[in-house]
Amino acid sequence: MDLIEKHTRLIKEKALALGFTSIGVAKAEFLEEEAPKLEQWLKKGYQGEMSYLENNFDKRLDPRLLVEGAKSIISLTYNYFPEKVQPQDTYKLAKYAYGKDYHFVIKEKLKELIFEIQQEIKGVSGRVFTDSAPVMERAWAEKSGLGWNGKHSLLIQKQHGSFFFLAEMILDLELKYDISFQTDHCGSCTKCIDACPTQAILPNNTVDGSKCISYFTIELKNELPHIMIDKFQDWMFGCDICQDVCPWNRFSKPHSQPLFNPHPDLLQMTKNDWQEITEDVFRKVFQKSAIKRIKFSGLSRNINFLLGNSQG
Repeated sequence: MDLIEKHTRLIKEKALALGFTSIGVAKAEFLEEEAPKLEQWLKKGYQGEMSYLENNFDKRLDPRLLVEGAKSIISLTYNYFPEKVQPQDTYKLAKYAYGKDYHFVIKEKLKELIFEIQQEIKGVSGRVFTDSAPVMERAWAEKSGLGWNGKHSLLIQKQHGSFFFLAEMILDLELKYDISFQTDHCGSCTKCIDACPTQAILPNNTVDGSKCISYFTIELKNELPHIMIDKFQDWMFGCDICQDVCPWNRFSKPHSQPLFNPHPDLLQMTKNDWQEITEDVFRKVFQKSAIKRIKFSGLSRNINFLLGNSQG
């Protein structure tokens, strides 16, 4: 076994030992195929008010601009599918937000991983990311052989479905590169397109982000558009509809990360509980949650919008 293979095996073994469910490696280079797609997506305004997606265009397409001397980009997945979910007749949160904010949990894992790598492979340097930098996560995951991008634009794996986080490590180290995932296993299935209540999923494997329920409930800072009053189907933070209907998610298995378990009160909360939630309860239940991003005022706005829907 040569040194490149040895280093690659070492990194993969350490990642799996830390709880990542899969890992793939691609050569750090310019994403030639993605460049025109990203440009068109932005030109059509699918980013809505997410203006940060217009920034760092060059860095999004070339990881070598993020890490000097970058040779490899490592993609990793981390399962978040919960054992228990909210009851049907309540206001709903996307499953990824049930427990502690994934940014902190995954980042800690990544820091531990890069530390262990640097202990074994002297002189290597790099950066780690999880949904927090101009990195085209799904493109790199596909390029490193981890799965394919479904019609809902999320990465899907035959053995795990799509309820997992993506993370990346960009290193100035040459590794053995995996073969890009070539086959789209969605076929003629259109369940996610048909189920999306706001018609955000377009027929050409593209999502109009400005129509997505996740965008409205998390990213949009202004008043929610009245035209959407009957579309949200009780989702108050994010949305899992396209994942819930995906046939591949019948293979999802519960995660084993205690930090992703919900606060004991969360799964018991009824619509009435949510309508009467106070800022103190919000702080207690969502102390370290991703939901803190929209603050108590954002959650109240979303619940009031849904309440207007149910009363109207």
